[in-house]
Amino acid sequence: MRPLWRCRACGAHWPCQPARLALLVEYRHDRPALLIYLGTLMAEASAHLAQLNGHAPPTGLHERFLGWARARDGRMFHVNHEPGAEIHHTDPFAVPVDRRSPVRRLRGRLAAPVTLWTAPGPAGLTVSSTLVAEGEPDRLLGLIDPEADLWAAVEEAGRFAVAPLNPSHRQLADRFAGLFPSPGGLFATGTWTQTDYGPVPSDAGGWVGCRLDDAREYGWGLLVDATIETVELAEETDPLLHYRGRYRELT
Repeated sequence: MRPLWRCRACGAHWPCQPARLALLVEYRHDRPALLIYLGTLMAEASAHLAQLNGHAPPTGLHERFLGWARARDGRMFHVNHEPGAEIHHTDPFAVPVDRRSPVRRLRGRLAAPVTLWTAPGPAGLTVSSTLVAEGEPDRLLGLIDPEADLWAAVEEAGRFAVAPLNPSHRQLADRFAGLFPSPGGLFATGTWTQTDYGPVPSDAGGWVGCRLDDAREYGWGLLVDATIETVELAEETDPLLHYRGRYRELT
């Protein structure tokens, strides 16, 4: 079981974008205080997770976080301004390699195409677990976060759009994955084509419109089963891939 944390102000899943930006503003000139604040939240969250799963609280996680922070000399939120930037280059919550789940490491070694799922509302989510099956009818499967706003929108509308992304969409992919700030909302920047299934990037290589058939828990995710109702293909472009925690391109 995973805990569900929500922002006390807006009710969105924490950390929401307003919370991240507020932290940057409040602690811009007091990074040590920010590290203490985040370290405390992390300790509370790890204890909560252990309690929900009936496990003993993890040891050493808080110390690893503070050790990482000291090594960074207080530069908590280093932002790389190149396209596809990430909030920081290293993960303060990362478990040492020799203690990571072999299954998680295996999953990281399976290169996957990066897609954007959207639904009327609008709502969107970056997804790297999309599979298309030909048949009568043609089908589409995908694993998504059941706590994401996208799922609520898909469940209400009964339909959604899927667009494969290309290397120029790195920053867009980070934005819809919650890894990059999105002042004004996820769809505030970029050019979008409105469809009955949800907005799609106008410069995408194509998109597919799907009708929701079924969804069920699958591991820690939600397996979405849908029927493909329409396919729009534009000029073919190279795909954006996700491999071992990073975006890659075909070489």
